[in-house]
Amino acid sequence: MFALLRINYHNQYYKAYSDTQVLNQIKRLWLESLSRFEPEVLLRGAKRVIENSEFLPTLHTMIQHCESESSEGLPDAHSAYVEACNAPSPKASAKWSHPAVYYAGRDSDWFFLAGNNENVAFKVFQRHYQKYCEQVIAGETLLSPDTPALPETIETPLSSEENRARMAAMRKALDI
Repeated sequence: MFALLRINYHNQYYKAYSDTQVLNQIKRLWLESLSRFEPEVLLRGAKRVIENSEFLPTLHTMIQHCESESSEGLPDAHSAYVEACNAPSPKASAKWSHPAVYYAGRDSDWFFLAGNNENVAFKVFQRHYQKYCEQVIAGETLLSPDTPALPETIETPLSSEENRARMAAMRKALDI
């Protein structure tokens, strides 16, 4: 990964990591922080950084790219936010790209998402969504939201006479 960064960001790399001792410390820090990712994910993340940025990445940027590479079908946070805001009601029966989007929307409160500007609501949604993304990346499986089933039997409405009889019984019980 550092070889890719050195080749792509040649001048920036040598300016930032001119001291061998500092470079070894940085490599140790990156190794500890990125050890949760598979080597293939690290390489894909480094290639994505190279494709998308003119500047040498920070550790934080590298972690973000590696998480997105190992996200197992999770959309990025803003796409998930837009999906959650545009989902029809009932929310549980909507078609979701990933269950994490539904759960983040539910935890953020659908009414809150609908009633606030994006600059306020997105931050709340992003916090919840990140929590669920971390769970998925750690190997946890999120179940699809429960959709309420229709009842087995559908009762027929009461007749007018039965309605009057029940109303009379209620009035008598309440002493009205």
